[in-house]
Amino acid sequence: MKKNILLIIVAIVAFVAIVGVLGFIKYRQISAAIAGYENMVLPPTVVTSMAAPTEDWVSAIRAVGSTTAVQGVIVSTDQAGIVEKITFESGQSVKQGDLLVQLEVSQEQAQLRSAEAQLRLAQANLQRQQNLLKGRVSAQADFDTAQAQFDEASARVLEVKALINKKTIRAPFSGVIGIRLVNLGQYLENGAKIAPLQSLDPIFVDFYVPQQALGQISAGQEVKIRADGLPDEVFTGKINAVDSIVDEATRNVRVQATFSNPKGLLRPGMFVNAEVPLPNPQHVVVLPATAVLFAPYGDTVYIVEEMTDPKKGTTYKGVRQQVVKLGQSKGDQVAILSGVNAGEEVVTSGGFKLRQGAPVEINNSIQPANSASPTPEDT
Repeated sequence: MKKNILLIIVAIVAFVAIVGVLGFIKYRQISAAIAGYENMVLPPTVVTSMAAPTEDWVSAIRAVGSTTAVQGVIVSTDQAGIVEKITFESGQSVKQGDLLVQLEVSQEQAQLRSAEAQLRLAQANLQRQQNLLKGRVSAQADFDTAQAQFDEASARVLEVKALINKKTIRAPFSGVIGIRLVNLGQYLENGAKIAPLQSLDPIFVDFYVPQQALGQISAGQEVKIRADGLPDEVFTGKINAVDSIVDEATRNVRVQATFSNPKGLLRPGMFVNAEVPLPNPQHVVVLPATAVLFAPYGDTVYIVEEMTDPKKGTTYKGVRQQVVKLGQSKGDQVAILSGVNAGEEVVTSGGFKLRQGAPVEINNSIQPANSASPTPEDT
């Protein structure tokens, strides 16, 4: 019995000794790995950089808007009738007063001839009564009756002519007529649509700016726009009105500008990008947008500096992460309002691979895009 207990104790001691030896060996291995990691020198990250330049940055208020005609209507009928003549083609330019559509007026023409005959008779009777009154042969009452009949006949003629004019649809102003909506022989009700008519030169552009920008814009300021579908065209106009009220839902205010449009390239309803240059330029640091690391908690850049390794005491080229305040962007560039001083070396690409104090190697053989007016290829 004692012999069995002794064997068990010996086995336990041997097991504990083996576990201890293995644990010691593993501890030495982990310690060696930790020491090697602490002494390990990370290879520098290859990045591009540039000395931060400064520019007089012309700030601008940017907004999206749409074009509207200075004058635009849907030409329609004032009287019912049958279309007798159409004198325009869809998309044609017309001048004020040009005949567009003539409704059938044969009945009105007959009424006009009858009214004109009555007018001539009334005029002859009036002249006769006037001569008789001068010779004291006729009474004043007879002359007054003749005068009233003449006035009534004149009014009847004007009435019939007005009815004919209402069935003669003319262009109310010069512009471009749209696609016609009527055909020859078609019976049109009162108020039936004939075609849209838009005045294209000049043309309005309406856009909205936040209420914070109200103090920076006023009538007479220059506005530049670019329109989808016309990428190579830049149109320049002037603000002619700023709305007197601010939209309560969006806190934006409507601005209207006028643009010359002699070629008719801008059409009502087009989407445009508007830009209002501000008069006082800012002197700011300008960097390519690739230099900025955008994040919800703050935008940052990496600044290249000579750093000292606290353990070895050696110097190396490393990076310092710096929070920056951004201004407006223009093409590939962005304005830095604060956080970077002129001349500081800033990482322009590869920053996403870096951390505070990381060593870097500068290779500027290929630089990121850095143009205020980029022209990317259409792929």
